[in-house]
Amino acid sequence: MDAKILQTLEYGKILSSLSNYTQTPLGKHAAMQLRPSSDAAHIQALLKGTDEAFAVDRLKGTPSFTGVVDISPAVKRARIGGTLNPHELLGIRTTIQAGRRIKVYIEGVHEEHTIESLLFISEQLSDQKLLENAIKACIDDNAEVLDTASSELAQIRRELRSGEVRIREKLDSMIRSSTVSKMLQDQIITIRGDRFVIPVKAEYRSYFGGIVHDQSGSGATLFIEPESIVTMNNKLRETRLKEEREIEVILQKLTAQVGEQAELLLYDLDLLGNLDFIFAKARLAREMKATLPMINDRGFVRLKKGRHPLIPLDKVVPIDVELGGSYSSIIVTGPNTGGKTVTLKTIGLLSLMAMSGLFVPAEDESELSVFDAIYADIGDEQSIEQSLSTFSSHMTNIIGILRQMTPRSLVLLDEVGAGTDPAEGSALAVAILEHIHASGCRMVATTHYSELKAYAYERDGIINASMEFDVATLSPTYRLLVGVPGRSNAFAIAERLGLSKPILDYARGEVTEEDQRVEHMIASLEENRLTAEQERTAAERVRRENEELRSRYQEELDKLERQRERMLEKAEEEARQVVEKARSESERIITDLRKLAQEEGAAVKEHRLIAARKELDKAEPKQRKKSSVPRQSSRARAIEPGDEVHVHSLRQKGHVVELSGSKEAVVQMGIMKMKVSLDDLELLDAPKAAQPKQRPVTGVNRTRDDRVRSELDLRGANVEEALIEVDRFMDEAFMANLGQVYIIHGKGTGVLRSGIQDYLRRHKHVKSYRLGNYGEGGSGVTVAELK
Repeated sequence: MDAKILQTLEYGKILSSLSNYTQTPLGKHAAMQLRPSSDAAHIQALLKGTDEAFAVDRLKGTPSFTGVVDISPAVKRARIGGTLNPHELLGIRTTIQAGRRIKVYIEGVHEEHTIESLLFISEQLSDQKLLENAIKACIDDNAEVLDTASSELAQIRRELRSGEVRIREKLDSMIRSSTVSKMLQDQIITIRGDRFVIPVKAEYRSYFGGIVHDQSGSGATLFIEPESIVTMNNKLRETRLKEEREIEVILQKLTAQVGEQAELLLYDLDLLGNLDFIFAKARLAREMKATLPMINDRGFVRLKKGRHPLIPLDKVVPIDVELGGSYSSIIVTGPNTGGKTVTLKTIGLLSLMAMSGLFVPAEDESELSVFDAIYADIGDEQSIEQSLSTFSSHMTNIIGILRQMTPRSLVLLDEVGAGTDPAEGSALAVAILEHIHASGCRMVATTHYSELKAYAYERDGIINASMEFDVATLSPTYRLLVGVPGRSNAFAIAERLGLSKPILDYARGEVTEEDQRVEHMIASLEENRLTAEQERTAAERVRRENEELRSRYQEELDKLERQRERMLEKAEEEARQVVEKARSESERIITDLRKLAQEEGAAVKEHRLIAARKELDKAEPKQRKKSSVPRQSSRARAIEPGDEVHVHSLRQKGHVVELSGSKEAVVQMGIMKMKVSLDDLELLDAPKAAQPKQRPVTGVNRTRDDRVRSELDLRGANVEEALIEVDRFMDEAFMANLGQVYIIHGKGTGVLRSGIQDYLRRHKHVKSYRLGNYGEGGSGVTVAELK
């Protein structure tokens, strides 16, 4: 993209605003280097990252990049063998820490809200925990080398401290002496050039001897190192040199470790700068109240309430514009200061922002295109240095655009043909616009020439537009009116300002009949537009009122439904209490019957008593499952073979094997198949492969509807329930002359199997029984042979 175009459309001001939201030098550099792209896939990827960062900022806030510094010079020097200082090593450590903290933050957000692009970037950050720990063990938060950096350094610093203590004690004893204290300017110990000295009055210089290291500005005070501590200071100096050498060794070792990880550290730095840059784009979008635009590569532009991002929100007037659909060129007419130039810049700047992966200040569902280039001739191009007039400068610029544009370009022309004779200028403007339109590129042009209104009206693919002007207030509204050419409004303005009627009538008489007819046509169009807008506003108001009523009625309906649920629950609870009382009474009666049977030797079958209790259990009202979504809502499509379904009457899951007519389906549940009504089935949303086969938790399943079957599935039933079913099953099998039956009880703990086999052992129709063989279910199935 031509740098002059970026400057004309004030793209640099957007980058400056973007850089203000970065937190690191690398993010700021990335922001200032951002340029529009003509690669649609690349732009989509950039916008996806911005959209994810926008969501993170809204949900959790932007992560802190505190601690990230530009360590690239230090890392590069370490790579070639230079020794890093403690401040540089501390910067490397804080950058590694910040990178790990940001990585954990992004991973945490991803667990709650999918942010694939940001996660992909953060996952590439290398693990530099070992290097971080090595630096942390040697350098503190003030960039000082720790005593514990090495055992040698610890010993040296102990010697330094003890040497300093001895020197201070020696000097303390001197300055407290009454003889010496009167020779001192102050009774203090100070340091000059790493050596301990005392402030001595100049006239007592000869008394102390030693070495003079400094003197006061007046010369009245000399800072003398007494001869008695010269040797001690020398020893201390030697120890400090040893300390410096040991620190140098420590820094070299750390630098070598940095050099080994140089490539990874530099790559990590780029990743962190990129993340900072992406989050800065999100924060800019939030500040501008911008939205994610749709992107296409077919030259289609649709802005809904698009705003110029550099105009304050309380002053900017949004525009609605569509380009590249039924028309590829727009000719905007109207008076000066009406907002034509701002409209051009808004279209151009928002296109540049979208092509840079930025959100645009417009309403949702706005759409922008990827252009191979955007060309603009906007503003006063007069050049004193080049001795060019305004017209010449504009023409030079337009000629350059005509040479470079392609069918995939966007051309923005402000006051085309202006600055010369109106007749020639309008003819030249028509010729230029016709050439640009014929090339197939997208174009928006502004003009004063009324001749261009007729040109746009007569040409397919070109539409007139104008900037609205309020005659009542004699001021522009800055609203773009597409489809309505601009009016001059000169007579109306003059009349409002008080020009006499005879002069106005004379002026109107000088206007040709054709021009008057055009003005009347435009006035009619504008009147129709205002009427349509009023009707649209009224329709929108009615729609909102209807939406509010519908919402209110829905709330009332939900309230009634909740009340109904509570009433039903109350009735069910009362019924349950009645049945519970009856059950308690029946249990007492059954107990008495058992006792009577034992006393009188009556042959009362145990399972008959169990059956009686079972019938009573069926009388208990079942608690309804609450569901905020009707059953039918889960059936987004017709049930087909292979679908996983839930059988409501049996409270089990299964798979549809085949459809039986239009109202029934054969459903496989475990090893059994059943024909079930479609109304009794609910299509499950989960993928078929993701749902394991569910075993029943309550009740007993039967394999067929009304036909005698050779197998009985009792998995999930307790022993009492199972014995009732086995007794009924054996009677049916015997009456059907079946020679062999299968009772499926599962493996489990073996309690159900033992109870069933104990029952079969005593059954009069059972010849023998055994566990299932391989292929029959093994120990989970008992096979019984009938007499």
